[in-house]
Amino acid sequence: MDWIYEPWPWYVSGPMIALVMFLLIMVGKNFGMSANLRTMCTICGADKKAEFFKFDWKSQRWNLMVVLGAVIGGAIAHYGLSNGEGVQIAESVVCDLQNKGFESAGQAYLPSELFDLSALSSVKTWLILIIGGFLVGFGARYAGGCTSGHAISGLSDLQLPSLIAVIGFFLGGLTMIHFIFPLIF
Repeated sequence: MDWIYEPWPWYVSGPMIALVMFLLIMVGKNFGMSANLRTMCTICGADKKAEFFKFDWKSQRWNLMVVLGAVIGGAIAHYGLSNGEGVQIAESVVCDLQNKGFESAGQAYLPSELFDLSALSSVKTWLILIIGGFLVGFGARYAGGCTSGHAISGLSDLQLPSLIAVIGFFLGGLTMIHFIFPLIF
């Protein structure tokens, strides 16, 4: 069982992702996680308030199962297949994050300075979560999908809009981590 605790190499995980994408293309489906928010809002009755939510949500039930599978798979991986070690990141990144106040860097999967319940007592944390959540949600909707939908499904379908969106995601991420993140922390 030790092999399952280690990160899987690209030559195993990459072809597995490609196989799933091939199967989805063969059955005429498009993968994307952000589309599930629209589906869930429609199920909860948003179609009575906004035209955007008026669509056949039952045709997207399979994608809701993908979300459920991701949650269950994440729980199994964390509680049953984890050796308890933190995320393996470069020492220079750990030092940089610790200099910015993230003492849990390299020891925890998520920085407890942001994701621990005690962090919710800070107004700064609430502002980061609210503004960040809005920007991610707005960006995913404005780009016509999230990073997983464009980068995995859209690029495998050779869609030019997905290539443009992925380039934008990378540029936005680089801008965030090199310019905005140091200003916040």
